[in-house]
Amino acid sequence: MNTESPTTDQSTWGAPADKGDSPTPRRWSPRRAALAVIVAVGIAGAGGYAAYAATGSDTSQSTDQGPGGQGGGTGPGGGLTGALHGEFQVSDGSGGTTTRVLQTGEVTAISATELTAVSEDGYTKTYTITADTDLTTSTAAGASDDIASGDTVTVVATVSGDTATATTVREQGTEGGQPPTQPTAGD
Repeated sequence: MNTESPTTDQSTWGAPADKGDSPTPRRWSPRRAALAVIVAVGIAGAGGYAAYAATGSDTSQSTDQGPGGQGGGTGPGGGLTGALHGEFQVSDGSGGTTTRVLQTGEVTAISATELTAVSEDGYTKTYTITADTDLTTSTAAGASDDIASGDTVTVVATVSGDTATATTVREQGTEGGQPPTQPTAGD
């Protein structure tokens, strides 16, 4: 801490700044200010539209589907289009988290209780199928016998220990190679 009195080239703390020879700041003309506001609104609008488009506009979809909200997070606006496989955490609704896995790949084996898929990079995983597993083929909701070896699917599963239980299995449709969209409450 400096206890000396200020010298001629030091100003007192909190005192107004010496304007000296500094030029007076120029004020913006009303036209320039209006242009700045229009540009700012345009940038904010574009950012808002991008966020809206990225999250999708259908609010009737469940939020408990995995990242992206569409059949486990793939598809337009999902942010994971092209993802082969991965692991992520979701809220369990009680302040904790649940581990989920996502995989897009070719079915190599399927039964009434299990499905095995291999991704393009060779990653292979076997999933348990239960009565609660939401199976959707390229045409409609179906049963595990509607999905066959060789079909390309996207699987979202809940992990508990070494077991991955499929919550959704979506067969990839023929429209642009994307899985069908999540059915809405009216479907």
